[in-house]
Amino acid sequence: KAAKEHNIPEDLNKVLENKVMETTLGLYYVNVSVLEMMCLDGADTEGIVSKSVSSRSDLIPGVYEGGLKIWECTFDLIDYFSEAEIQFTNKTVLDLGCGAGLLGIVALRGKAEKVHFQDYNSTVIDEITLPNVVANCINKGSRIGSRDNRKTSKPPLKRPKKAECLPDMLTKCRFFSGGWSEVSQLLLSGNKPVSKYDIILTSETIYNPDYYSALHDTLAQLLDKNGRVYLGSKAHYFGVGGGIPLFETFIEERNVFRTSIVKTIDKGLQRCIMEMAFKDSS
Repeated sequence: KAAKEHNIPEDLNKVLENKVMETTLGLYYVNVSVLEMMCLDGADTEGIVSKSVSSRSDLIPGVYEGGLKIWECTFDLIDYFSEAEIQFTNKTVLDLGCGAGLLGIVALRGKAEKVHFQDYNSTVIDEITLPNVVANCINKGSRIGSRDNRKTSKPPLKRPKKAECLPDMLTKCRFFSGGWSEVSQLLLSGNKPVSKYDIILTSETIYNPDYYSALHDTLAQLLDKNGRVYLGSKAHYFGVGGGIPLFETFIEERNVFRTSIVKTIDKGLQRCIMEMAFKDSS
C-alpha cells in the first residue's frame, strides 16, 4: 500500500470537528462508535469502516489492519513504561501500526523530542490518530498510568476544547499511512528524510506471520544502532497463526536482533512485552 505523509491542518478545530472524545488513563481518544456512524455516511474514503462492519471483522488483510480499535496490549505497554520507568526525554520515537496513537502520545507527554505515527490506513490517521494527538496536545490530561483513570464504566463524553494555535507538542509530530516497506522508504528517502529512531513502539502487530519479513526489515532500517523496540503482543493469535514464540524464532533465524521478554501478563490469553535491540548494540 503506497505511503503518504499526512500534514497537520492549520485549523485544528477542523481535526476535532464532530469528534466525541473519551478518556482512559488520562488520555483522550475518539469515540469509535460515533465515528463509525459518521463514516458510514461517507466520511471514510477508503471504505474500511463499512467493510469492517459488514464483515464483522477487526482485520481484513491488505485492506484494513485493525486501527479503529484500541487493542489490549497497548495498555500493557503503557503500564510497562510506567513500571520500568522508560525514559522518552529528548528521544526520537516511532509509533508503528499506531491506530489510536496512545503509545506515541505517552512518549510525547514524556518529553520526547520527536514522535512519528504510522498506520496502514489513511482513514485511521485522519479520523483517529490525528484527532487523538491534537486533543491530547490541547488538553493536558491527568497523570498517565494511574490505575484509577482506567475506564471502568462508560466515561463522560467530552467535546474537546477549541484550539488556539499549534501547540509546541504538535510541532514534534509527523503522521504517515501506508505499508511498512513503503513508509520506511518514504521516511529514509523522502524530501524530509528522518534520522533513525531511538525507540520504536508497536502493539499487536505480529498476529500475521505473512508480515514478519516486512516488519523485521522496517525495524532493521529505522532503528538507531543503539535503539530499542518495545513490542506488546498476545502469546498466540488463534485463527491467524502469529504470536510471540513464532516471532522469536523468526528473529533468531534472521540473526540481526536480540530479544528478551521483559514482562508476561497471565490474565486471560497470555500476553507479553518484548524488548528488541541490535545484536551488536551497547
